[in-house]
Amino acid sequence: MDPYSHTTHNFTSHQDFTSFSTLAASGSSGSPAVSTSTPSRYENQKRRDWNTFCQYLKNHHPPLFLSQCSGANVLEFLCYLDQFGKTKVHTLICPFYGHPNPPAPCPCPLRQAWGSLDALIGRLRAAYEENGGAPEVNPFGSRAVKLYLREIRDVQSKARGVSYEKKKRKR
Repeated sequence: MDPYSHTTHNFTSHQDFTSFSTLAASGSSGSPAVSTSTPSRYENQKRRDWNTFCQYLKNHHPPLFLSQCSGANVLEFLCYLDQFGKTKVHTLICPFYGHPNPPAPCPCPLRQAWGSLDALIGRLRAAYEENGGAPEVNPFGSRAVKLYLREIRDVQSKARGVSYEKKKRKR
């Protein structure tokens, strides 16, 4: 089951999640601007990601409020998403470890790709602040999340025999 396949709801109307929306609304001098253009693909994905994360917090045992959310909760969410991954990540004992194109199937787990997680965190980091969260306490920008993403990148790079190098700037 894909975590994005559920019907999207606006969870910021739920009492537990209103504090951030209220903060965001109170900071503006007038009523929110209504855009007549359709949201971009990025904005739609960011909204879906945000709704998925809010639903995850709501279903967490015990349920969590956004104000209680930490980098550790973000890491739990990323681990939860791994079950929906489509990227084969070979283990150290797999004979295909380090091969970008293995010649046969293997029992190694499917995980979320590093690039997908990195993009997801970027969207959630932006959505958190757009929904009234303070940048200095943004759990998506925590040191733990950054270290986790770096570790995932390195592990997947070695497991697949593919290096992730920073793109060179065009001048």
